[in-house]
Amino acid sequence: MNKNRPLIEVKNLKKYFNISEGLLKSKTLKAVDDVTFDIIKGETLGLVGESGCGKTTVGRTILGLYKPTAGEIIYKGNPVRNESDFKNFRKKATMVFQDPYSSLNPRMTISDIVGEPLDIHKLYKNKKERDEKINELLWRVGLNTEHASRYAHEFSGGQRQRVGIARSLAVNPEFIVCDEAVSALDVSIQAQIINMFSELQQQLGLTYLFIAHDLLVVRHISNRIGVMYLGKLVELADADELYTRPLHPYTKSLISAIPVPDPKIAASNKRIVLSGDIPSPLNTPKGCPFHTRCPYVIEQCSESAPQFKEISSGHFVACHRTDKIN
Repeated sequence: MNKNRPLIEVKNLKKYFNISEGLLKSKTLKAVDDVTFDIIKGETLGLVGESGCGKTTVGRTILGLYKPTAGEIIYKGNPVRNESDFKNFRKKATMVFQDPYSSLNPRMTISDIVGEPLDIHKLYKNKKERDEKINELLWRVGLNTEHASRYAHEFSGGQRQRVGIARSLAVNPEFIVCDEAVSALDVSIQAQIINMFSELQQQLGLTYLFIAHDLLVVRHISNRIGVMYLGKLVELADADELYTRPLHPYTKSLISAIPVPDPKIAASNKRIVLSGDIPSPLNTPKGCPFHTRCPYVIEQCSESAPQFKEISSGHFVACHRTDKIN
């Protein structure tokens, strides 16, 4: 397979939820609204944004945990459309969940938790082969065979997340969605887990969609980064390019809030504070979704939604005023 060919293509993806508002009344919540991007084989695409922006819904919809309202998901050039397609896709695509405390069944041993995908997809011939595979998976994530007979409550948060990662590796996947996979962990443990993700990527040729709200974490692990706001992708670029030359006002604000260890540089950095609250996705504003908080807003911004277009090689942005504010 061509190294630069997309492993995953997401085209005009939408995921809407009907939210009940009492007797026979409902409103549409546009969790993901016309999102397009691709992920190259072997890379890590970071996806960032404030809570409620739709980034987790993107990950879950790609894997078929939510049924897409509209749009296309393409894996290795083949559309993934029906339940049968998603079932085959999930043999090569898995997820690491945010909370290592609630994502592991407390009634199951670590051996059975890690072995569950092996059982579902019948990936062994006998019990001996099953045990060998489970032990190898535990070894890959820094645990050992003694841990196999224990239960999740006997482990720390970092160890539980290692168990979750071992489970995600059981089907020998090509693609993993990491949904806030380190946000529930202590900072020192975060670094260990992120380094392990990088090592596993090199050893196994993995491709990641890394969803997080911490931009420092995302920059450390990602080749490219997409920024989401209110269900839409507003900017996408190489990680270094996004940090040194953000084009969208929302991205500029997010990056200005990152703490800098050097006090001299920190003192000269100007924090961009946004006014107002994020609008409800139940009542998304007309035009550009960011115009209610944007310091550069003009009348056009409230009237029409900007196109998500390529400004320079590999750098995409959705803003009417890119030329004027950069």
